Amino acid sequence: METIEQADGRQLAYEVWGDPAGFPVVVLHGTPGCRLNRYPDESALAAAGLRVITYDRPGYGRSDRDPGRQVASCVPDVAAIVDAVGVDRFAITGASGGGPHTLAVAAGLPDRVTRARCVVGVAPYEAPGLDFYAGMDPENVKEFGWTLAGEDTLHRELTREAADMVTRVAQDPTRILGDDWELAEADKAVLADPQVQKVNREAVPESVATGVWGWVDDDLAFIRPWGFELADIRVPVEVRYGLADVLVPAGHGRWLAEHVPGASVAVEAGAGHLADPPTVLALLRSLATPA
Repeated sequence: METIEQADGRQLAYEVWGDPAGFPVVVLHGTPGCRLNRYPDESALAAAGLRVITYDRPGYGRSDRDPGRQVASCVPDVAAIVDAVGVDRFAITGASGGGPHTLAVAAGLPDRVTRARCVVGVAPYEAPGLDFYAGMDPENVKEFGWTLAGEDTLHRELTREAADMVTRVAQDPTRILGDDWELAEADKAVLADPQVQKVNREAVPESVATGVWGWVDDDLAFIRPWGFELADIRVPVEVRYGLADVLVPAGHGRWLAEHVPGASVAVEAGAGHLADPPTVLALLRSLATPA
């Protein structure tokens, strides 16, 4: 783990994986998550010529909270981290809650981002023409209900959820989400992968090591204005989603694909919310090719 201090005094924690001289790819974790959510085989990253940079968004892991942050608040944080690593141009990718943050960086750092990929990313809460909850598992709908109820309710409920999640993962990482979700078979298969289980055992307790404020602030940021316009994106973006996803339903991916200028679109008929390690590595490698 490395840390830097932002101008406002906040500490940001990050890690660099793979080939120190490889092509830089910033990977933004989901909600919840932390810098330890990464492709599990660092030697394979090095062999692929990839330098992967991950970090704890504020309030997660070892990064200090940034109360009231917007989705776009990640842009100066990412810029500071890649500066600290000595990187000028880089690709960026993020899945689930990391998806909107990826789009924010694509919009905010057009001279530095070579290409971006938004994977199963959530769409804006008040997106015109989108039924935000259509196809979403009731457990995720419940979490957004807590979010709409306000910070105090959300913090209380997520504190309980986080404690339960840490306990479950220590006992059986396949139960990271609990027993009440109707996950796609593809997602169940990913969770059964031993490499994925190893990462989840490390990442889940670390993500909430100093509390659940990162999770709280992510959720609040998603239902507020994001702080940037999708129409301002000028770098190549791929929007990728699975038709069997019940965490961030396919309608979100379709909406983003229609509103990110010039986006290429990848729709996976049998896929849910999660990607298996071979797919993750292939997608990372593709970001290192010229746009």
